[in-house]
Amino acid sequence: MIIEAFADRVAALAEVRASRPEAVAEAAARRVRCGSLLGPNGRLMILAADHPARGSLGAGDRPLAMADRRDLLERLCLALSRPGVDGVLGTPDVVEDLLLLGALDEKVVIGSMNRGGLAGSAFEIDDRFTAYDAPAIAGQRLDGGKMLLRIDDADPATARTLESCARAVSELAAGRLMAMVEPFISRRADGRVRNVLTPEAMTRALAIASGLGATSAYTWLKVPVVEDMERVMAASTLPALLLGGEVPADPDAALAGWQRALRLPTVKGLVVGRSLLYPPDDDVARAVDAAVEVLG
Repeated sequence: MIIEAFADRVAALAEVRASRPEAVAEAAARRVRCGSLLGPNGRLMILAADHPARGSLGAGDRPLAMADRRDLLERLCLALSRPGVDGVLGTPDVVEDLLLLGALDEKVVIGSMNRGGLAGSAFEIDDRFTAYDAPAIAGQRLDGGKMLLRIDDADPATARTLESCARAVSELAAGRLMAMVEPFISRRADGRVRNVLTPEAMTRALAIASGLGATSAYTWLKVPVVEDMERVMAASTLPALLLGGEVPADPDAALAGWQRALRLPTVKGLVVGRSLLYPPDDDVARAVDAAVEVLG
């Protein structure tokens, strides 16, 4: 999938980072920001690329799909170039690579904040803020910050993650920046953290996430498509974006699920990563265009 010209551009990133690290701040300062979070159709289409920093590198049947940074960046640049794609969600390393590649002008850029709950680790629920913080997001002129909130009633570390997320929501709101909260009710099964995707569990998760912080004025929710979405989304008046999750075995079914959920009044768009960047047929452009078409 890599073409030589793009490979050369990515190879040059290491030289720039080694010889002129200030180039990152310069690229952030000159980035042309978009005028609004919502696109012309009142929707928001964001690509998610924050999985690698949590040690989650698999996509579909490829356990190390996201481990090749050059390949990931090319897929992201291709997807960002498609009509209707509004922006990207990523950790500092990915966002800064895209800044240096000049791929983020007039795009919404959301910084991923807590990546400390490494996938499969004993401390996964203790999801420390190890990437962006609110001052860095404001300083680099990003448009908001995203945090993952997994609530495990049996794990005391949940309280620390709750408190950290609430603080981040307040700090982002103080800077008038979006706080994107991705909440789940979770539990351990066979040593791994599993998200409970029942309507009842997601309703509870949304209710808890909506009350985080000193104000909810700038809070958005990031939610999966589950059964009985109308009842689930009735738990909050906050704007919400649908997440893509794992690469689906049936992409058409996933698109249909998004289309149904997008009819609900609080659902304003999509935040999708692996489903579009690593589709089963590897046709990134076609997968992205199909998702954009669903947004209407």
